[in-house]
Amino acid sequence: MIPTLVIVGRPNVGKSTLFNRLTKTRDALVADLPGLTRDRHYGRGRMGNQPFLVVDTGGFEPTAKDGIVHEMARQAEAAIAEADMLLFVVDGRAGLTPQDVAIADRLRKSGRPLHLVVNKAEGMIRPMVAAEFHELGCGEPLVISAAHGEGVRELVDLALEPFAPKDVPSGDAKKVGGSGTADEDAAMVTGEDNSAVDATVVIKVPKVAIVGRPNVGKSTLINTLLGEERMIAFDMPGTTRDAIEVPFEKNGRHYTLIDTAGLRRKGRVFETIEKFSVIKTLQAVEEANVVVLMVDASQDISDQDAHVAGFVIESGRALVLAVNKWDAVDQYHRERVKIDIGRKLNFLGFAHVHYVSALKGQGIAAVLGSVDKAWAAAMKKLPTPQLTRVLQAVVQKQNPPRHGLSRPKLRYAHQGGSNPPIIVIHGNGLEHVPASYTRYLEHSFMEAFKLKGTPLRIQYKSTRNPFDKDT
Repeated sequence: MIPTLVIVGRPNVGKSTLFNRLTKTRDALVADLPGLTRDRHYGRGRMGNQPFLVVDTGGFEPTAKDGIVHEMARQAEAAIAEADMLLFVVDGRAGLTPQDVAIADRLRKSGRPLHLVVNKAEGMIRPMVAAEFHELGCGEPLVISAAHGEGVRELVDLALEPFAPKDVPSGDAKKVGGSGTADEDAAMVTGEDNSAVDATVVIKVPKVAIVGRPNVGKSTLINTLLGEERMIAFDMPGTTRDAIEVPFEKNGRHYTLIDTAGLRRKGRVFETIEKFSVIKTLQAVEEANVVVLMVDASQDISDQDAHVAGFVIESGRALVLAVNKWDAVDQYHRERVKIDIGRKLNFLGFAHVHYVSALKGQGIAAVLGSVDKAWAAAMKKLPTPQLTRVLQAVVQKQNPPRHGLSRPKLRYAHQGGSNPPIIVIHGNGLEHVPASYTRYLEHSFMEAFKLKGTPLRIQYKSTRNPFDKDT
């Protein structure tokens, strides 16, 4: 069992900086702003020889009664409940605060083992920094600088010491933990690594990003799928600021769900933090295999919805369109929404469309089914003989238009990649194939191979004419 280290503390003490240091990533947003992290953020530890998981939490205020701060506290409480070891982070420069005392009291009552971590101590005398924090009664304070990496390795070794494997021969070390990354561990299980166990089936876990404008119900959808309040779902635009990955299993199939920050129009993105959130969302789309684009049925389909959809297609990602809050609108408004989708999102003709209520769970199973279909279409293998036969039939039905005295000749095709499927067409004079004919080819291939749910790319490779003196 891989141990889980949960980082807790009041806002702005450097929890996310420590998370990034332990995972050797920049997955958690970091800025000198209290309350930046809100949801639980999971990562795989990449320090030391023993595998472990790390959980970053929002600023913990145990006495909060309502509002977003209360929701952040609930997320922290959930993380504490699943912790094998707590890392209680305090600010060495700010000194001991009443909120630190309240958190220490709550953590002691949890019964979880913990280490008190005094952060931001770069350039300071460690014993002097640690002195006042003995008052918390949480054991010997460990003085570090997460930003500079000072003392972090010692912290990891101490935190993982109770979970070290006992009496394991050195040759079997790889079998005990993992290889240090999620992909490598998955490869070990599925047999992708030659040194691991043999397997006949390679399991690929699709990443599914949930994107859309602020407050359309992205976090609510993930919570409904998971059956728990894993993400903060609050009736306030901009509640989610980071891109949070959550493992998910349904009917024996595994997924990684990615909750993202809402995407606004450029003119409305004022805060630097929000600009980083937008970047995180766009990165999540790039890294995803399938994107669920959510729009709000209680509002008009906007140009921003179309811009987000356009970016998803430009990234080549498979896509499912989920129209949320369908239960909150009357029949007249429903018809208007359908007309708007056909008018403003007509370029999403390849995508499955579902009308859902994330809050009530209506239509969610169908969305997940379409995610599976879109993923299968995006990863489908297209044999060269079949591609060439389809190409020849399509060209015979309608030739490309002439360019001057000659006509482009499309001879054969093969697959050049997946997610999105890429079809490479070889022939002569293909640089003169117009965009309209390329769209005709895309539509024909998607129809022939039933590629519902994914965009498709056509690439041309012209053969050099040996009699052409200009080549």
